[in-house]
Amino acid sequence: MTIKNSLIIIFIIVGLYIVLDFRDHNFKRAIDACVAGSQKLEQPMTPLEAKKFCEEKIMNKK
Repeated sequence: MTIKNSLIIIFIIVGLYIVLDFRDHNFKRAIDACVAGSQKLEQPMTPLEAKKFCEEKIMNKK
């Protein structure tokens, strides 16, 4: 293998690691945004109720 091929393989491995690591980050941000939005409803929920509600809604959309 040449140095060029080795660098490409290393770049692909690092890229996959970064993408898979940030996938969970986006899910957490979506839940946080949903919880913040639920506080403005007419019937405010407790933070735990809002988090559970938001997780269920987001998982159903997938």
